[in-house]
Amino acid sequence: MSDLVRLEVADGIGTIRLDRPPMNALNAEIQTAFLAVCREASERKDVAAVIVYGGEKVFAAGADIKEMEAMTYTDMADHSVLLQDFTRALARIPKPTVAAITGYALGGGCEVALACDFRVAGKKARLGQPEILLGVIPGAGGTQRLARLVGPAKAKDIVFSGRFVPADEALAIGLVDEVVDSEEPDAVYAAARARVAPFVGGPAYAIRAAKEAIDRGLEVDLESGLEIERMLFSALFATKDRATGMRSFVENGPGRAAFEGA
Repeated sequence: MSDLVRLEVADGIGTIRLDRPPMNALNAEIQTAFLAVCREASERKDVAAVIVYGGEKVFAAGADIKEMEAMTYTDMADHSVLLQDFTRALARIPKPTVAAITGYALGGGCEVALACDFRVAGKKARLGQPEILLGVIPGAGGTQRLARLVGPAKAKDIVFSGRFVPADEALAIGLVDEVVDSEEPDAVYAAARARVAPFVGGPAYAIRAAKEAIDRGLEVDLESGLEIERMLFSALFATKDRATGMRSFVENGPGRAAFEGA
């Protein structure tokens, strides 16, 4: 495990902390470690939700260009597998995830944020995919997840230009879900924590099924998506939480069930 990425757990929420000052450049060491902590967060029963956080000043300003500059085609053909795997591992965490974005989230940093379920940004945050300015395109999911999130035309504008998107515009186009209007250094992290805190103590397998149904359904036609939903819905009748939730509803009304996550 690398010291550049760590998983910190408190009160049911896991924080994946990027820690490579000054800009959290995402080199191969971070990507490999990130892959490992995503798997750990997925497996740990004491983690109900996950925050990705780069610290009070910057989220992540992109890949390590110095590391990539000397790479040949064959080098990158091999490395690009890791480049996509570490963001794919984040997207596949079967729990709610949120990016707490301070400062810059550019290139690979933006792609990390895109792989989360939600994005909370500070009012001075800047997001973007500036790879075009280096003569390349996003390679860790940016062309695909960005277009699915904001639509193809807006995604093309951002990717073709390489421009930085300010927080207020990011909110308007749906690139982020919340902008925190505060100068407090930990306000963005606190807002991200508040966004996922309600999922702690919830029906873990139902939340997992809901995330899978939505994410997988977006990749297929409607009829296939409905079949995914049907199968996941039916499977939840094998869980204790389903029995608890329905019994509680019948006896006490909605919203009072005490779930076990089982």
